[in-house]
Amino acid sequence: MTVLSKIPTGVWALGFVSMLMDISSEMIHSLLPLFMVGVLGASALTVGLIEGMAEATALIVKVFSGALSDYLGKRKGLALFGYALGALTKPLFAMAPTMGIVLTARLLDRVGKGIRGAPRDALVADICPAEIRGAAFGLRQSLDTVGAFLGPLLAVGLMLLWSNDFRAVFWVAVIPGLLAVAVLMFGVREPERHHGEKKINPIRRENIKRLNASYWWVVGVGAVFALARFSEAFLVLRAQQGGIPLALVPLVMVAMNLIYAISAYPFGKLSDRMSHTKLLAWGLVVLIAADLVLVSNDHWITVLVGVALWGIHMGMTQGLLATMVADTAPADLRGTAFGLFNLVSGVALLIASVVAGLLWDQLGASFTFYAGAGFCIIALLALIRKY
Repeated sequence: MTVLSKIPTGVWALGFVSMLMDISSEMIHSLLPLFMVGVLGASALTVGLIEGMAEATALIVKVFSGALSDYLGKRKGLALFGYALGALTKPLFAMAPTMGIVLTARLLDRVGKGIRGAPRDALVADICPAEIRGAAFGLRQSLDTVGAFLGPLLAVGLMLLWSNDFRAVFWVAVIPGLLAVAVLMFGVREPERHHGEKKINPIRRENIKRLNASYWWVVGVGAVFALARFSEAFLVLRAQQGGIPLALVPLVMVAMNLIYAISAYPFGKLSDRMSHTKLLAWGLVVLIAADLVLVSNDHWITVLVGVALWGIHMGMTQGLLATMVADTAPADLRGTAFGLFNLVSGVALLIASVVAGLLWDQLGASFTFYAGAGFCIIALLALIRKY
């Protein structure tokens, strides 16, 4: 029996839910930096600030949703609410007349992501046997990323069809978001909580102390990775600098997410058989290479090579970090563990995106990617010392 055939149906369903919501989100997010700069007149610093605030909001909210899912012993309801909120915010982007409305929509959308993220990841861990957990997280991440390249691909097609009508594309994005909610509602069954199991407050001091040093090391590694890998909005802006036609710029995200989708499951499966620290280190080497390629020049071929390397890095590390959190946290605190992990990563991502925007505006695009490579080298040295 193959590893894929052993993965429970619920994990597959959660993967397709993620895929549909990512189609919806990436149809918007792949165009949003261009919309903010070209239509609403925002600066690169403003883009970096909004993207950093948005992603940090999602990751911070995960703390509370993860802890609540541990307390209730139920994950699906919170995940469903989070996906529904994400779907219902999409029309705000289509109607936004100002940057204030874009910021509001982006934050509400990411609140929905934050509510669903930790309970969903904890649900994957609850459903799946420990011996194939890396493969399960890799599969879910791979399906998620299929959506992340189909979304920009649809955005490109519709932009060409509708003569760069951003708002019309944003309206279409509502449809796959609603489909994601329907698949989760009818396609995922949550494991029953054991009868007589006592509810606990997962964020009490004595419970937090049960998260051991190995878990907190993973949290630290995740934070450094977030510093090294700022918002992907800057990949879109780098592509625009190379003179790629406006409607075709989202193809860089298609390329990145295609590579990410192809690589996430094989690397997730590999993580079940090799040293996690060693695989993370190789992931950093690939990200350093991506940054240095993007520094070299802004020709579209160079940008695509850099973006492809970025996608390989994501495939190597993102499912792996989720697996490491699940492996180092007690089963009854998994939601809280994912939430705290994402809180720390969220703060780091906010800092990284703001710094990236400042460097871009003041010193140019190259310095943004030099800074990313510098953080990668610091993280790599720490991992080598640990290994």
